[in-house]
Amino acid sequence: MVVIRFIAVALAMGLGGTAFSEQADQPTARDLVAAAIDLTRGVSSYTEMSMVIHRPDWQRTSSLRAWTRGREDALIRFTAPAKDAGSATLKTGNKMWTFTPKLNRVIRLPFSMMSQGWAGSDFSYQDLSRTDKLLHQYDLVLIDTQQVDGFTHYTIEATPHENAPVVWGKEEMVIRDDYVLISQTYFDQEMVPLKRLEAVDIGTLGNRVFATRIRMSKLDEPDNWTEISYEKADFDISVDDALFTVFALKTGRAG
Repeated sequence: MVVIRFIAVALAMGLGGTAFSEQADQPTARDLVAAAIDLTRGVSSYTEMSMVIHRPDWQRTSSLRAWTRGREDALIRFTAPAKDAGSATLKTGNKMWTFTPKLNRVIRLPFSMMSQGWAGSDFSYQDLSRTDKLLHQYDLVLIDTQQVDGFTHYTIEATPHENAPVVWGKEEMVIRDDYVLISQTYFDQEMVPLKRLEAVDIGTLGNRVFATRIRMSKLDEPDNWTEISYEKADFDISVDDALFTVFALKTGRAG
């Protein structure tokens, strides 16, 4: 769930473009990606959000709460509607579990499933856990800069390592100079863009400026999209380590 944090509006990106050239005072691609991840996670975080899954013939809204610790641990739990309340996803390191109250069962997800759609949405398990996989499994290159509405927008190309356990041929991010993730585009192995994450609204929550409403959409099916809106956010808070356990995932209690 949570976001995540992660993330991006289609801002007017067409003006003021400049060809990228390496400069000593520019941040590195890795620095930008790491800062964008940390912006929406902090040392730890708690967020409340709503999620809207939109399809041409129906739409569904859910409420969620999420906790994160560091760059790798996250717990996301549904609070509404009633039929979904209590369903949750836990990620610690490279391991991930889901819990469904109706089945009263915890399921360990194989790594191959982490890129699949989460809870019927257009976000994957990896997207929602705001993983730091880009820092470990990809080569990051700064390929362009643009001036947009008084901010510098950096375009970063992320190419997976040869044996990286990822499904994408590459990912391309636009990150603002205050580390707000403006967009992230996912390409298949043929380098065809398939889906895109965009910041719809950028605002302030928890004394931080970040994308408070984000949309993930399929580029070949523009009427299929999922939006997550952050309604509350607290960062660098005290979080019980026991919260990130299978026991807490199932019971809703840290101990």
